Amino acid sequence: MEQDKDATRPRVLVADKIAPEGLALLEQAATVDVRTGLDEATLRQAIGPYDALVVRSESRVTASVIAAGPRLQVIGRAGVGVDNIDVDAATKHGVIVVNAPTGNTIAAAEHTLAMLLASARHIPQANAALRAGHWERSRFIGTELRGKTLGLIGLGRVASEVVRRARAFEMRAIAYDPFLPPEAGERLGARLTDLEEVLREADFLSIHSVLTDVTRGMIGAEQLARMKPTARIINCARGGIVDEAALNTAVLEGRLAGAAIDVFAAEPATDNPLVQADRVIATPHLGASTTEAQVNVAVDVAEQIVAVLRGETPRYAVNVPISGPAAAAVRPYLPVAEVLGRLATLLSDGQLRSLEIRYAGDLAGMETDALRLAALAGILGPVSASRVTLVNAAEVARQRGLRVVERRDPEAHGPYVSLLTVRAITDGDGVEVAGTLVGQDVQIVQVDGYWVDVRPNGGYWIFGRHTDRPGMIGRIGTLLGQADVNISFMQVGRREVRGEALLVLGVDEPIPDAVYRELLAVPHLHQAKVVRL
Repeated sequence: MEQDKDATRPRVLVADKIAPEGLALLEQAATVDVRTGLDEATLRQAIGPYDALVVRSESRVTASVIAAGPRLQVIGRAGVGVDNIDVDAATKHGVIVVNAPTGNTIAAAEHTLAMLLASARHIPQANAALRAGHWERSRFIGTELRGKTLGLIGLGRVASEVVRRARAFEMRAIAYDPFLPPEAGERLGARLTDLEEVLREADFLSIHSVLTDVTRGMIGAEQLARMKPTARIINCARGGIVDEAALNTAVLEGRLAGAAIDVFAAEPATDNPLVQADRVIATPHLGASTTEAQVNVAVDVAEQIVAVLRGETPRYAVNVPISGPAAAAVRPYLPVAEVLGRLATLLSDGQLRSLEIRYAGDLAGMETDALRLAALAGILGPVSASRVTLVNAAEVARQRGLRVVERRDPEAHGPYVSLLTVRAITDGDGVEVAGTLVGQDVQIVQVDGYWVDVRPNGGYWIFGRHTDRPGMIGRIGTLLGQADVNISFMQVGRREVRGEALLVLGVDEPIPDAVYRELLAVPHLHQAKVVRL
Protein backbone atom coordinates (compact mmCIF):
# COMPACT_ATOMS: atom_id res chain seq x y z
CA MET A 1 0.00 0.00 0.00
CA GLU A 2 2.85 2.40 0.83
CA GLN A 3 4.33 1.80 -2.62
CA ASP A 4 0.96 2.62 -4.25
CA LYS A 5 0.75 5.81 -2.21
CA ASP A 6 4.21 6.89 -3.39
CA ALA A 7 3.20 6.21 -6.99
CA THR A 8 0.38 8.75 -6.74
CA ARG A 9 2.41 11.49 -5.05
CA PRO A 10 3.93 14.30 -7.10
CA ARG A 11 7.66 13.95 -7.78
CA VAL A 12 10.16 16.75 -7.25
CA LEU A 13 13.71 16.83 -8.58
CA VAL A 14 16.13 18.99 -6.60
CA ALA A 15 19.03 19.67 -8.96
CA ASP A 16 21.06 22.05 -6.77
CA LYS A 17 21.84 21.96 -3.06
CA ILE A 18 19.26 23.72 -0.87
CA ALA A 19 18.85 23.98 2.90
CA PRO A 20 17.45 20.89 4.68
CA GLU A 21 14.47 22.92 5.91
CA GLY A 22 13.31 23.36 2.32
CA LEU A 23 13.75 19.67 1.57
CA ALA A 24 11.71 18.74 4.64
CA LEU A 25 8.77 20.85 3.44
CA LEU A 26 8.88 19.31 -0.02
CA GLU A 27 9.02 15.78 1.40
CA GLN A 28 5.77 16.38 3.28
CA ALA A 29 3.89 16.79 0.01
CA ALA A 30 5.92 14.94 -2.62
CA THR A 31 8.49 12.29 -3.39
CA VAL A 32 11.78 14.15 -3.56
CA ASP A 33 14.95 13.11 -5.39
CA VAL A 34 18.15 15.11 -4.87
CA ARG A 35 20.53 14.85 -7.84
CA THR A 36 23.02 17.69 -7.97
CA GLY A 37 25.73 18.47 -10.50
CA LEU A 38 23.71 17.45 -13.57
CA ASP A 39 24.76 18.97 -16.88
CA GLU A 40 22.12 20.10 -19.36
CA ALA A 41 22.03 16.83 -21.28
CA THR A 42 21.70 14.72 -18.12
CA LEU A 43 19.05 17.03 -16.69
CA ARG A 44 17.11 16.78 -19.94
CA GLN A 45 17.20 12.98 -19.75
CA ALA A 46 16.20 12.95 -16.06
CA ILE A 47 13.31 15.46 -16.02
CA GLY A 48 10.64 13.28 -17.67
CA PRO A 49 8.87 11.79 -14.60
CA TYR A 50 8.98 14.92 -12.43
CA ASP A 51 6.19 17.39 -11.62
CA ALA A 52 8.52 20.03 -10.15
CA LEU A 53 12.15 21.10 -10.45
CA VAL A 54 14.18 23.03 -7.87
CA VAL A 55 17.42 24.81 -8.83
CA ARG A 56 19.69 27.54 -7.61
CA SER A 57 22.21 29.24 -9.90
CA GLU A 58 24.28 26.21 -10.93
CA SER A 59 21.79 24.28 -13.10
CA ARG A 60 20.66 25.70 -16.43
CA VAL A 61 17.02 25.04 -17.25
CA THR A 62 16.89 25.52 -21.00
CA ALA A 63 14.00 25.25 -23.44
CA SER A 64 15.05 21.71 -24.33
CA VAL A 65 15.05 20.68 -20.65
CA ILE A 66 11.54 22.12 -20.20
CA ALA A 67 10.27 20.46 -23.38
CA ALA A 68 11.56 17.11 -22.08
CA GLY A 69 9.37 17.35 -18.97
CA PRO A 70 5.77 16.58 -20.01
CA ARG A 71 4.64 16.39 -16.35
CA LEU A 72 6.47 19.53 -15.27
CA GLN A 73 4.16 22.01 -13.52
CA VAL A 74 6.55 24.32 -11.71
CA ILE A 75 10.22 25.32 -11.62
CA GLY A 76 11.48 26.86 -8.39
CA ARG A 77 14.59 29.03 -8.16
CA ALA A 78 15.87 29.16 -4.57
CA GLY A 79 17.07 32.74 -4.91
CA VAL A 80 16.21 36.01 -6.60
CA GLY A 81 17.33 35.86 -10.22
CA VAL A 82 15.96 33.52 -12.88
CA ASP A 83 18.67 34.13 -15.49
CA ASN A 84 19.43 30.42 -15.64
CA ILE A 85 15.82 29.50 -16.46
CA ASP A 86 14.25 29.98 -19.88
CA VAL A 87 11.12 31.67 -18.55
CA ASP A 88 9.63 32.23 -22.01
CA ALA A 89 9.91 28.52 -22.80
CA ALA A 90 8.36 27.69 -19.42
CA THR A 91 5.43 30.00 -20.13
CA LYS A 92 4.96 28.49 -23.58
CA HIS A 93 4.72 25.04 -21.98
CA GLY A 94 2.41 26.22 -19.21
CA VAL A 95 5.06 25.75 -16.53
CA ILE A 96 4.99 28.23 -13.64
CA VAL A 97 8.35 29.66 -12.56
CA VAL A 98 8.69 30.84 -8.97
CA ASN A 99 11.57 32.45 -7.08
CA ALA A 100 12.30 33.80 -3.61
CA PRO A 101 12.82 37.57 -4.02
CA THR A 102 12.59 38.46 -0.32
CA GLY A 103 14.50 35.61 1.31
CA ASN A 104 17.90 37.29 1.16
CA THR A 105 16.79 40.91 1.57
CA ILE A 106 18.15 41.30 5.10
CA ALA A 107 21.36 39.46 4.26
CA ALA A 108 22.03 41.82 1.33
CA ALA A 109 21.17 44.90 3.40
CA GLU A 110 23.44 43.85 6.26
CA HIS A 111 26.30 43.09 3.87
CA THR A 112 25.87 46.55 2.35
CA LEU A 113 26.18 48.14 5.80
CA ALA A 114 29.15 45.90 6.63
CA MET A 115 30.92 47.04 3.46
CA LEU A 116 30.06 50.67 4.20
CA LEU A 117 31.49 50.45 7.73
CA ALA A 118 34.55 48.52 6.59
CA SER A 119 35.28 51.19 3.99
CA ALA A 120 34.72 54.07 6.41
CA ARG A 121 37.13 52.58 8.99
CA HIS A 122 39.64 50.82 6.67
CA ILE A 123 39.04 47.56 8.53
CA PRO A 124 40.39 45.04 5.96
CA GLN A 125 43.48 47.17 5.24
CA ALA A 126 44.23 47.67 8.93
CA ASN A 127 43.79 43.97 9.60
CA ALA A 128 46.16 43.07 6.76
CA ALA A 129 48.79 45.55 7.98
CA LEU A 130 48.64 44.26 11.55
CA ARG A 131 48.93 40.65 10.38
CA ALA A 132 52.03 41.72 8.44
CA GLY A 133 53.56 43.05 11.67
CA HIS A 134 52.81 46.78 11.24
CA TRP A 135 51.18 48.86 14.01
CA GLU A 136 50.01 51.88 11.99
CA ARG A 137 47.23 53.69 13.82
CA SER A 138 47.78 57.05 12.11
CA ARG A 139 47.62 55.49 8.65
CA PHE A 140 44.07 54.21 9.11
CA ILE A 141 42.18 57.23 10.40
CA GLY A 142 38.57 56.73 9.31
CA THR A 143 35.38 58.74 9.15
CA GLU A 144 32.19 58.58 11.24
CA LEU A 145 28.80 57.80 9.73
CA ARG A 146 26.91 60.17 12.03
CA GLY A 147 25.80 63.27 10.16
CA LYS A 148 26.88 61.90 6.79
CA THR A 149 24.67 61.63 3.71
CA LEU A 150 23.84 58.21 2.33
CA GLY A 151 22.91 58.42 -1.35
CA LEU A 152 21.06 55.51 -2.93
CA ILE A 153 20.53 54.62 -6.57
CA GLY A 154 17.23 52.72 -6.42
CA LEU A 155 14.95 52.40 -3.40
CA GLY A 156 13.59 48.86 -3.48
CA ARG A 157 13.41 46.19 -0.80
CA VAL A 158 17.13 45.96 0.01
CA ALA A 159 17.70 49.71 -0.20
CA SER A 160 14.82 50.45 2.17
CA GLU A 161 16.32 48.04 4.72
CA VAL A 162 19.69 49.74 4.32
CA VAL A 163 18.03 53.11 4.98
CA ARG A 164 16.34 51.77 8.10
CA ARG A 165 19.68 50.66 9.51
CA ALA A 166 21.55 53.76 8.38
CA ARG A 167 19.13 55.94 10.35
CA ALA A 168 20.32 54.18 13.51
CA PHE A 169 23.76 55.62 12.70
CA GLU A 170 22.15 59.09 12.42
CA MET A 171 22.79 59.27 8.68
CA ARG A 172 20.68 61.33 6.29
CA ALA A 173 19.33 59.38 3.30
CA ILE A 174 18.56 60.70 -0.17
CA ALA A 175 17.70 58.51 -3.14
CA TYR A 176 17.27 58.54 -6.90
CA ASP A 177 14.44 56.32 -8.07
CA PRO A 178 12.41 58.02 -10.82
CA PHE A 179 9.67 55.40 -10.67
CA LEU A 180 8.81 55.80 -7.01
CA PRO A 181 6.36 58.50 -5.84
CA PRO A 182 7.88 61.09 -3.42
CA GLU A 183 5.51 60.06 -0.62
CA ALA A 184 6.77 56.48 -0.87
CA GLY A 185 10.33 57.72 -0.36
CA GLU A 186 9.27 59.65 2.72
CA ARG A 187 7.59 56.54 4.08
CA LEU A 188 10.81 54.59 3.61
CA GLY A 189 12.92 57.27 5.29
CA ALA A 190 14.72 58.72 2.27
CA ARG A 191 14.10 61.96 0.41
CA LEU A 192 13.70 61.31 -3.31
CA THR A 193 15.58 63.66 -5.59
CA ASP A 194 17.35 63.66 -8.94
CA LEU A 195 20.55 61.82 -9.79
CA GLU A 196 22.61 65.01 -9.89
CA GLU A 197 21.87 65.88 -6.26
CA VAL A 198 22.49 62.33 -5.08
CA LEU A 199 25.91 62.31 -6.76
CA ARG A 200 26.76 65.78 -5.51
CA GLU A 201 25.68 65.33 -1.88
CA ALA A 202 26.46 61.68 -1.10
CA ASP A 203 29.25 60.87 1.33
CA PHE A 204 28.47 57.20 0.69
CA LEU A 205 26.80 56.16 -2.57
CA SER A 206 25.08 52.76 -2.40
CA ILE A 207 23.92 51.08 -5.61
CA HIS A 208 20.59 49.24 -5.54
CA SER A 209 19.43 49.32 -9.15
CA VAL A 210 18.62 46.43 -11.43
CA LEU A 211 21.03 45.84 -14.33
CA THR A 212 19.34 46.67 -17.65
CA ASP A 213 20.34 48.27 -20.94
CA VAL A 214 19.34 51.57 -19.35
CA THR A 215 21.37 51.20 -16.13
CA ARG A 216 24.44 49.43 -17.54
CA GLY A 217 27.36 51.82 -17.00
CA MET A 218 25.05 54.53 -15.61
CA ILE A 219 27.72 55.50 -13.06
CA GLY A 220 30.65 56.28 -15.34
CA ALA A 221 33.55 58.73 -15.41
CA GLU A 222 31.26 61.72 -15.92
CA GLN A 223 29.08 60.81 -12.91
CA LEU A 224 32.05 59.95 -10.69
CA ALA A 225 33.57 63.36 -11.46
CA ARG A 226 30.56 65.04 -9.85
CA MET A 227 31.06 63.31 -6.52
CA LYS A 228 32.99 64.60 -3.51
CA PRO A 229 36.62 63.49 -3.35
CA THR A 230 35.84 62.24 0.17
CA ALA A 231 32.95 60.08 -1.03
CA ARG A 232 32.87 56.27 -1.19
CA ILE A 233 30.87 53.93 -3.43
CA ILE A 234 29.28 50.68 -2.23
CA ASN A 235 27.88 48.19 -4.72
CA CYS A 236 26.29 44.97 -3.50
CA ALA A 237 23.54 44.98 -6.16
CA ARG A 238 24.65 44.12 -9.70
CA GLY A 239 27.97 44.29 -11.50
CA GLY A 240 28.08 46.47 -14.60
CA ILE A 241 26.06 49.40 -13.23
CA VAL A 242 29.28 51.15 -12.21
CA ASP A 243 31.96 51.52 -14.89
CA GLU A 244 34.72 49.51 -13.20
CA ALA A 245 37.61 51.03 -15.17
CA ALA A 246 36.40 54.57 -14.43
CA LEU A 247 35.93 53.72 -10.74
CA ASN A 248 39.41 52.22 -10.49
CA THR A 249 40.94 55.32 -12.08
CA ALA A 250 39.00 57.67 -9.81
CA VAL A 251 40.16 55.82 -6.69
CA LEU A 252 43.79 55.53 -7.83
CA GLU A 253 43.92 59.25 -8.67
CA GLY A 254 42.39 60.22 -5.31
CA ARG A 255 39.22 61.66 -6.81
CA LEU A 256 37.24 59.25 -4.61
CA ALA A 257 38.12 58.19 -1.08
CA GLY A 258 37.39 54.54 -1.77
CA ALA A 259 34.90 51.85 -2.76
CA ALA A 260 33.46 48.59 -1.46
CA ILE A 261 32.41 46.17 -4.19
CA ASP A 262 30.67 42.80 -3.87
CA VAL A 263 29.52 42.34 -7.48
CA PHE A 264 31.40 42.62 -10.74
CA ALA A 265 30.59 42.81 -14.45
CA ALA A 266 32.38 39.48 -14.99
CA GLU A 267 32.64 36.87 -12.25
CA PRO A 268 34.77 35.26 -10.87
CA ALA A 269 36.60 38.58 -10.69
CA THR A 270 40.00 37.37 -9.50
CA ASP A 271 41.82 39.31 -12.25
CA ASN A 272 39.78 42.51 -11.87
CA PRO A 273 42.03 45.55 -11.13
CA LEU A 274 39.57 46.72 -8.46
CA VAL A 275 40.40 43.66 -6.37
CA GLN A 276 44.02 44.83 -6.15
CA ALA A 277 43.36 48.52 -5.46
CA ASP A 278 44.51 49.62 -1.97
CA ARG A 279 41.43 51.70 -1.18
CA VAL A 280 38.90 49.25 -2.58
CA ILE A 281 37.35 46.50 -0.47
CA ALA A 282 36.23 43.54 -2.55
CA THR A 283 34.21 40.45 -1.63
CA PRO A 284 33.19 37.53 -3.90
CA HIS A 285 29.45 38.17 -4.31
CA LEU A 286 28.57 37.44 -0.68
CA GLY A 287 25.44 39.59 -0.36
CA ALA A 288 23.09 36.62 0.07
CA SER A 289 25.59 34.29 1.72
CA THR A 290 24.23 33.84 5.22
CA THR A 291 22.89 30.71 6.83
CA GLU A 292 19.56 32.42 7.47
CA ALA A 293 19.20 33.61 3.87
CA GLN A 294 19.88 30.13 2.51
CA VAL A 295 17.18 28.71 4.79
CA ASN A 296 14.76 31.51 3.89
CA VAL A 297 15.03 31.05 0.13
CA ALA A 298 14.81 27.26 0.39
CA VAL A 299 11.69 27.41 2.58
CA ASP A 300 10.12 30.14 0.46
CA VAL A 301 10.51 28.31 -2.83
CA ALA A 302 9.47 24.96 -1.28
CA GLU A 303 6.24 26.45 0.06
CA GLN A 304 5.41 27.84 -3.38
CA ILE A 305 6.12 24.57 -5.15
CA VAL A 306 3.85 22.75 -2.73
CA ALA A 307 1.17 25.39 -3.37
CA VAL A 308 1.34 24.86 -7.13
CA LEU A 309 1.23 21.08 -6.77
CA ARG A 310 -1.94 21.53 -4.71
CA GLY A 311 -3.52 23.74 -7.35
CA GLU A 312 -3.03 26.95 -5.37
CA THR A 313 -1.52 30.28 -6.43
CA PRO A 314 2.16 30.86 -5.49
CA ARG A 315 3.28 34.15 -3.95
CA TYR A 316 6.12 35.01 -6.29
CA ALA A 317 5.46 33.50 -9.71
CA VAL A 318 7.43 35.33 -12.39
CA ASN A 319 5.20 34.14 -15.22
CA VAL A 320 1.68 32.86 -15.75
CA PRO A 321 -0.22 31.27 -18.64
CA ILE A 322 -3.27 33.24 -19.79
CA SER A 323 -6.28 30.95 -19.93
CA GLY A 324 -10.07 30.93 -19.88
CA PRO A 325 -12.66 31.99 -22.45
CA ALA A 326 -12.46 35.71 -21.60
CA ALA A 327 -8.72 35.75 -22.30
CA ALA A 328 -8.91 34.45 -25.87
CA ALA A 329 -9.92 37.77 -27.46
CA VAL A 330 -7.56 39.92 -25.42
CA ARG A 331 -4.49 37.65 -25.49
CA PRO A 332 -3.13 38.96 -28.85
CA TYR A 333 -3.07 42.51 -27.41
CA LEU A 334 -0.86 41.62 -24.43
CA PRO A 335 2.38 42.40 -26.34
CA VAL A 336 0.86 45.74 -27.40
CA ALA A 337 0.18 46.71 -23.80
CA GLU A 338 3.64 45.64 -22.63
CA VAL A 339 5.49 47.46 -25.44
CA LEU A 340 3.50 50.65 -24.83
CA GLY A 341 4.21 50.49 -21.11
CA ARG A 342 7.92 49.93 -21.70
CA LEU A 343 8.09 52.77 -24.22
CA ALA A 344 6.29 55.10 -21.81
CA THR A 345 8.92 54.34 -19.15
CA LEU A 346 11.85 54.85 -21.48
CA LEU A 347 10.56 58.11 -22.96
CA SER A 348 9.34 59.84 -19.78
CA ASP A 349 11.30 61.98 -17.31
CA GLY A 350 10.71 62.79 -13.66
CA GLN A 351 9.00 60.97 -10.82
CA LEU A 352 6.26 58.63 -12.03
CA ARG A 353 3.06 59.55 -10.17
CA SER A 354 0.32 57.61 -11.91
CA LEU A 355 -0.57 55.61 -14.98
CA GLU A 356 -3.60 56.03 -17.21
CA ILE A 357 -4.72 53.27 -19.58
CA ARG A 358 -7.44 53.87 -22.18
CA TYR A 359 -9.22 51.15 -24.14
CA ALA A 360 -10.95 52.31 -27.32
CA GLY A 361 -13.10 50.53 -29.88
CA ASP A 362 -13.59 46.78 -29.44
CA LEU A 363 -11.11 46.67 -26.55
CA ALA A 364 -13.47 48.79 -24.46
CA GLY A 365 -15.93 45.91 -24.28
CA MET A 366 -13.39 43.22 -23.37
CA GLU A 367 -12.17 41.87 -20.02
CA THR A 368 -9.00 43.97 -19.72
CA ASP A 369 -7.44 42.88 -16.41
CA ALA A 370 -4.64 41.09 -18.25
CA LEU A 371 -3.99 44.16 -20.42
CA ARG A 372 -3.65 46.34 -17.32
CA LEU A 373 -1.15 43.89 -15.86
CA ALA A 374 0.78 43.72 -19.13
CA ALA A 375 1.02 47.51 -19.31
CA LEU A 376 2.22 47.58 -15.69
CA ALA A 377 4.79 44.89 -16.45
CA GLY A 378 6.03 46.98 -19.34
CA ILE A 379 6.25 50.24 -17.42
CA LEU A 380 7.81 48.73 -14.28
CA GLY A 381 10.03 46.08 -15.87
CA PRO A 382 12.91 48.37 -16.91
CA VAL A 383 13.19 49.83 -13.39
CA SER A 384 12.47 46.84 -11.15
CA ALA A 385 15.14 44.71 -9.50
CA SER A 386 13.07 41.58 -10.08
CA ARG A 387 11.27 40.30 -13.16
CA VAL A 388 7.84 41.93 -13.48
CA THR A 389 5.18 39.83 -15.21
CA LEU A 390 1.41 39.50 -15.32
CA VAL A 391 1.57 37.58 -12.05
CA ASN A 392 3.39 40.13 -9.90
CA ALA A 393 2.83 43.43 -11.75
CA ALA A 394 -0.06 44.52 -9.53
CA GLU A 395 1.90 43.81 -6.34
CA VAL A 396 4.99 45.66 -7.59
CA ALA A 397 2.80 48.64 -8.52
CA ARG A 398 1.16 48.55 -5.09
CA GLN A 399 4.53 48.49 -3.34
CA ARG A 400 5.63 51.52 -5.34
CA GLY A 401 2.41 53.38 -4.63
CA LEU A 402 1.64 53.66 -8.35
CA ARG A 403 -1.94 54.81 -9.02
CA VAL A 404 -3.59 53.29 -12.08
CA VAL A 405 -6.64 54.80 -13.80
CA GLU A 406 -8.49 52.95 -16.57
CA ARG A 407 -10.85 54.57 -19.08
CA ARG A 408 -13.06 53.07 -21.80
CA ASP A 409 -14.24 54.55 -25.06
CA PRO A 410 -16.35 52.19 -27.20
CA GLU A 411 -16.00 54.43 -30.25
CA ALA A 412 -13.39 53.40 -32.82
CA HIS A 413 -10.55 55.88 -33.38
CA GLY A 414 -9.95 56.57 -37.08
CA PRO A 415 -9.04 53.38 -38.94
CA TYR A 416 -8.34 51.43 -35.75
CA VAL A 417 -11.00 48.98 -34.61
CA SER A 418 -9.16 48.71 -31.28
CA LEU A 419 -6.73 51.23 -29.83
CA LEU A 420 -4.80 51.02 -26.56
CA THR A 421 -3.29 54.16 -25.00
CA VAL A 422 -0.85 54.29 -22.09
CA ARG A 423 -0.10 57.60 -20.40
CA ALA A 424 2.69 57.93 -17.84
CA ILE A 425 2.02 60.94 -15.60
CA THR A 426 5.15 62.32 -13.92
CA ASP A 427 6.25 65.53 -12.24
CA GLY A 428 8.50 66.13 -15.26
CA ASP A 429 7.93 65.30 -18.90
CA GLY A 430 5.42 62.46 -18.94
CA VAL A 431 4.47 60.73 -22.15
CA GLU A 432 1.42 59.27 -23.88
CA VAL A 433 1.77 56.44 -26.39
CA ALA A 434 -0.90 54.55 -28.32
CA GLY A 435 -0.82 51.35 -30.29
CA THR A 436 -2.80 48.52 -31.80
CA LEU A 437 -2.41 45.17 -33.49
CA VAL A 438 -1.91 44.85 -37.25
CA GLY A 439 -2.08 41.21 -38.21
CA GLN A 440 0.08 39.67 -35.50
CA ASP A 441 2.40 42.66 -35.16
CA VAL A 442 2.49 45.39 -32.54
CA GLN A 443 2.07 48.81 -34.14
CA ILE A 444 2.81 52.08 -32.32
CA VAL A 445 0.56 54.70 -33.89
CA GLN A 446 0.86 57.77 -31.69
CA VAL A 447 3.45 59.40 -29.39
CA ASP A 448 2.32 62.50 -27.49
CA GLY A 449 -0.24 63.33 -30.17
CA TYR A 450 2.10 62.80 -33.12
CA TRP A 451 0.81 60.15 -35.51
CA VAL A 452 3.45 57.57 -36.44
CA ASP A 453 3.58 54.09 -37.92
CA VAL A 454 6.21 52.09 -36.02
CA ARG A 455 6.39 48.32 -35.74
CA PRO A 456 9.05 47.60 -33.10
CA ASN A 457 10.99 44.49 -34.09
CA GLY A 458 13.86 44.70 -31.63
CA GLY A 459 16.95 46.81 -32.14
CA TYR A 460 17.47 50.40 -31.07
CA TRP A 461 15.19 53.36 -31.65
CA ILE A 462 15.77 57.12 -31.49
CA PHE A 463 12.78 59.29 -30.63
CA GLY A 464 13.65 62.95 -31.20
CA ARG A 465 11.69 66.20 -30.83
CA HIS A 466 12.79 68.85 -33.32
CA THR A 467 11.74 71.87 -35.32
CA ASP A 468 10.64 70.78 -38.80
CA ARG A 469 12.99 72.58 -41.17
CA PRO A 470 15.13 71.74 -44.24
CA GLY A 471 18.34 69.82 -43.55
CA MET A 472 17.39 68.32 -40.17
CA ILE A 473 17.01 64.74 -41.37
CA GLY A 474 20.13 64.94 -43.51
CA ARG A 475 22.20 66.34 -40.65
CA ILE A 476 21.18 63.52 -38.30
CA GLY A 477 21.60 60.85 -40.98
CA THR A 478 25.08 62.11 -41.84
CA LEU A 479 26.12 62.10 -38.19
CA LEU A 480 25.01 58.49 -37.73
CA GLY A 481 26.50 57.41 -41.06
CA GLN A 482 29.90 58.83 -40.14
CA ALA A 483 29.72 56.78 -36.93
CA ASP A 484 28.92 53.62 -38.95
CA VAL A 485 25.46 53.35 -37.37
CA ASN A 486 23.04 51.86 -39.89
CA ILE A 487 19.53 53.34 -40.11
CA SER A 488 16.85 50.72 -40.74
CA PHE A 489 13.75 52.90 -40.42
CA MET A 490 12.87 56.57 -40.45
CA GLN A 491 9.64 58.48 -40.00
CA VAL A 492 8.59 62.00 -39.06
CA GLY A 493 5.31 62.81 -37.32
CA ARG A 494 4.20 66.44 -37.43
CA ARG A 495 1.13 68.58 -36.88
CA GLU A 496 2.06 71.47 -39.19
CA VAL A 497 4.69 72.38 -41.75
CA ARG A 498 7.86 73.79 -40.14
CA GLY A 499 6.40 73.34 -36.69
CA GLU A 500 7.36 71.01 -33.88
CA ALA A 501 7.82 67.42 -35.09
CA LEU A 502 8.71 63.95 -33.84
CA LEU A 503 11.48 62.00 -35.53
CA VAL A 504 11.60 58.21 -35.13
CA LEU A 505 14.71 56.35 -36.30
CA GLY A 506 15.34 52.63 -36.10
CA VAL A 507 19.04 51.75 -36.01
CA ASP A 508 20.81 48.39 -36.10
CA GLU A 509 23.59 49.19 -33.62
CA PRO A 510 23.77 50.82 -30.18
CA ILE A 511 24.56 54.54 -30.23
CA PRO A 512 28.04 55.24 -28.77
CA ASP A 513 28.02 57.83 -25.97
CA ALA A 514 30.15 60.27 -27.96
CA VAL A 515 27.78 60.06 -30.93
CA TYR A 516 24.77 60.54 -28.65
CA ARG A 517 26.32 63.73 -27.27
CA GLU A 518 26.87 64.97 -30.82
CA LEU A 519 23.27 64.11 -31.63
CA LEU A 520 22.00 66.18 -28.71
CA ALA A 521 24.09 69.11 -29.97
CA VAL A 522 22.39 69.19 -33.41
CA PRO A 523 20.72 72.63 -33.79
CA HIS A 524 16.92 72.61 -33.48
CA LEU A 525 16.88 69.06 -32.09
CA HIS A 526 15.30 69.72 -28.70
CA GLN A 527 15.28 66.22 -27.25
CA ALA A 528 16.41 62.73 -28.21
CA LYS A 529 15.86 59.46 -26.39
CA VAL A 530 17.51 56.19 -27.39
CA VAL A 531 15.47 53.15 -26.38
CA ARG A 532 15.62 49.43 -27.00
CA LEU A 533 12.31 47.65 -27.55
